[in-house]
Amino acid sequence: MATLQAATTSNGVTVTDAQAVRELCESYYLKMLEWEVDDNDRLSIWGYDAFEVYGRRENGLPDYEAGQRTHEFLRALATHVKEGDELDIQTAGFTKCRFPVLASRYVVRHGDVLRADLQTLEPVEDQTV
Repeated sequence: MATLQAATTSNGVTVTDAQAVRELCESYYLKMLEWEVDDNDRLSIWGYDAFEVYGRRENGLPDYEAGQRTHEFLRALATHVKEGDELDIQTAGFTKCRFPVLASRYVVRHGDVLRADLQTLEPVEDQTV
């Protein structure tokens, strides 16, 4: 069985309400990724894992049964991104056979979330679960 090794990084984006963004990030489970809203109200996300967001149960553990909530999280985040700025989140991963098996990119702007794989940048559709 091949083990996936992935890394995620982002640029920093200025947010309009730093406390609301902190609460948003704390209410979701971002796997093994780190996030920070610094003193200049800039959010960054990084770490050695794929960018996948899940709900967080009351006990702090991830709610895998409810499925991924990545798009839901990003749409909520988009309401707090400063006009004219954008958060660019990129993930790349591979297995021990060294072939890239994972590549994704999310661009979050005020009121807008775009997703790309290795081909195109497309709008994220609003999906109800």
